[in-house]
Amino acid sequence: MKRHILFLARWYPHRYDPMFGLFVQRHAEAVALFNDVSVVYVHQNNESDSVYELKQDFHNGVNAIQVYYIKPKSDGILSRFISAYRYCNAVFQGIKVARKTSGKPALIHVHVLTRLGLIALYYKVLFRIPYMVTEHWSRYLPGNKGFSGTIHKKVSALVVRNASMVTTVTENLAKAMQAHGLSNRKYVILPNVVDMQLFKPIENKSQGPMIRMVHVSCFEDQSKNISGMLRVLKRLKQANISFSCVMVGKGMDFEEMKLLRDSLELGKVVQFTGLLQGKQLAQNIAVADFMLMFSNYENMPVVILEAFACGIPVVATKVGGIPEMVDQKSGILVDVANEDALFHAILEMTQRLNEFNPQYLRDKVAEIYGTRQVGALLHSWYDEVVGGV
Repeated sequence: MKRHILFLARWYPHRYDPMFGLFVQRHAEAVALFNDVSVVYVHQNNESDSVYELKQDFHNGVNAIQVYYIKPKSDGILSRFISAYRYCNAVFQGIKVARKTSGKPALIHVHVLTRLGLIALYYKVLFRIPYMVTEHWSRYLPGNKGFSGTIHKKVSALVVRNASMVTTVTENLAKAMQAHGLSNRKYVILPNVVDMQLFKPIENKSQGPMIRMVHVSCFEDQSKNISGMLRVLKRLKQANISFSCVMVGKGMDFEEMKLLRDSLELGKVVQFTGLLQGKQLAQNIAVADFMLMFSNYENMPVVILEAFACGIPVVATKVGGIPEMVDQKSGILVDVANEDALFHAILEMTQRLNEFNPQYLRDKVAEIYGTRQVGALLHSWYDEVVGGV
C-alpha cells in the first residue's frame, strides 16, 4: 500500500551545494519506489528581494520542496528570534505545499535533529501524524563536542522519546546518542544508499607501477585530517614510492590544504579536483587502486561504500561506523591521528592489492546498501509505525 511519506530534512542538496545531504536524497528516492514521497528543505538566501522563495521539483519520484528565506543582517536576540520564526514559517509553507500536492502525510520522517523534530512533534500532538527520526550527524560521537547546551539536550530528548522509531546509519552513532540520554524504545540501523548503476568497477582495469589513491571529503580538516594525510604522502615521496593521489571535494579548508600541499612540494603527485558529481566522481573512484581516509571522527562515510561498489579497498581510521563497514577482506584500519601507522598501512596496501576481490567488495554493498533493498526496509518500518497508530 502506497502512503504519503513526508521527509523533513535539515540536510539536502540545494542551489548552493548539490552534494549537501546527498545521502538523504538517496533515502528519499529509495522510499519513492514504494511510497509517495515529499521532501521539505529550508535554506537561508540573502540574494533575493523576497523574504521567502519556494521551489518545487519532481525528480526520481520525489517531490522536493525547497523554501529559501532571508536571514536578518543584524545580530542580537531580536534578529535571532526573527530568523527562527522565518525558518519555522518556511517549513510550514513547505509542508502546506506537500499536503496540497499529495494529501495528509501518513508519517513524517525527520532527518537530523532538533528543530525539525519539534515541528514533527507538533504535528503528532495536533494532527495525530506519527514521526520517526533518522540521525546522520557525528556531533554525538566522542571527540566531537557539537551536541551541547542544557536546553538543547532536553528538547532533543523530548523529541527522541516521542518518536515512533529512531534510526541511525551506524550502531556506533546509536550508542553515542543513547549515552547522551536520547532514549527511545526502538533504535534500528538504517543503511545509506549506494547507486550501484553509477558506482561500478572498470572493466579490464590495468595496474601500473604507480599506485593510485583517491580521497573524497568535504575538506574540513578538523574532522577529515587532510593535513595529516598530506604529511604522510610527503613521507611516501621521500621514500621514493611511485604514487598519485586524487583529492575530490571542496569545503572550508580547501584553499588552506592546497597551500599545504604546495609547501610540501606535492603538486606533481597530489591533485585537487574540487567538487565532482555523478559520472565524474564515480570515474575518479573507480580508476584508483584504493581509497584513503584519515578522519579524526566520522559517522558512516558513504564514499567508502561507493569505493567498495567500484571494487576498490580502503585504508581508513578506526573511528565512528567505519569498523562496522571495513573488515580484513575490504581494507586496512589504523588508529586515529597515527601518521606512522597510516604510512605503513599504505605500504602494506601496495603489497596486498591483489588480495582484495573486487566482486566481493561490490557484492558486500549490493546486498545491504542497494536502492531497492533500503527502500524495502524503510517501507517495512513505515508499515510497522503506521499500523501501530
